[in-house]
Amino acid sequence: MSAMDTDEISVVLPASSTTSGLSLALHPLPILNVSEHLTRLKLQKNDPSPFVLGALLGTQNGREVEIVNTFELATEGDTDSVDHGFLISRRDQYKQVFPSLEFIGWYTVAPRPTARHITLHEQFTAYSSTPLLLVLQPPVTPIGGDINSQSLPFKAYEPTVEIKDRASRSVFIEVPYNVETGEAERIAVDWTARGGGSGTSLESHLQTQRSAVAMLHERILLLVKYVADVVAGTAKKDHDILRSLGALVASLPASENKAFREEFETEYEDVQLTAFLSSLTKSTNILNDLVDKHLVLTASREDRGTRRRMGGRQGGIPDWGDRMHG
Repeated sequence: MSAMDTDEISVVLPASSTTSGLSLALHPLPILNVSEHLTRLKLQKNDPSPFVLGALLGTQNGREVEIVNTFELATEGDTDSVDHGFLISRRDQYKQVFPSLEFIGWYTVAPRPTARHITLHEQFTAYSSTPLLLVLQPPVTPIGGDINSQSLPFKAYEPTVEIKDRASRSVFIEVPYNVETGEAERIAVDWTARGGGSGTSLESHLQTQRSAVAMLHERILLLVKYVADVVAGTAKKDHDILRSLGALVASLPASENKAFREEFETEYEDVQLTAFLSSLTKSTNILNDLVDKHLVLTASREDRGTRRRMGGRQGGIPDWGDRMHG
């Protein structure tokens, strides 16, 4: 059973009463993402039915919809309230990389939609007028027989309003879908199923990665012990080894501790302030030169006008311009 509660009154309209007019295409990547999300949460929380919540990204052209990608969502504490700040941030990040993809719905894991899903669904209407719901319905019993003849444990739903006995309520309509794959997606899915480029199983591939990480951890501990012994004076200094360690540490990304972040931000602000002051000084010099040129031009015009007025009053020496015209 899912962590979602089940209700007696179904919130899904039967197929005999109404049908959806959507043409929905589901790509392999969302299927893999939702399945991986569920499996990871089971192992992390040691819970056979954890609460899974994520967003659907895709394209919509009229009544034709494609679900292309997904990303996980967070909630506020232990409540069903969606962390909208996180949702908007992740959506905008995906939008920068994939401009054509829009938020078109959300996904979860449950045996069937319930009233709790209706409450959750209403929180996504701010991002899409009719957000779709994709539900992963894991089988209760192990799958037997021919696995190729089994259908995917996914169901898609479209929201609508049911009017009954002069009362309205929000419900879901099941939407049939087709799995659509491109050539690149087929290659990626086949590569994943084989466990990587080596053609071995996924478990073997992960064991190899684990062994490599464990070996790296042991060597790091050995280096840390050597440096500690050198500092304590119990080990002989080897300057070649110490220089190599210094170069290695210098090539690593900077740490994210609080003290480093504060010092980094202070230096960054100082650099920005210096650049701003330099730009301001340059702009001030340009403005000062412009004012000087304006004053020189204005002063020359005033001097010419003064000479003309003085020549006319005293009958004295006319201006050179008057001589030319005379």
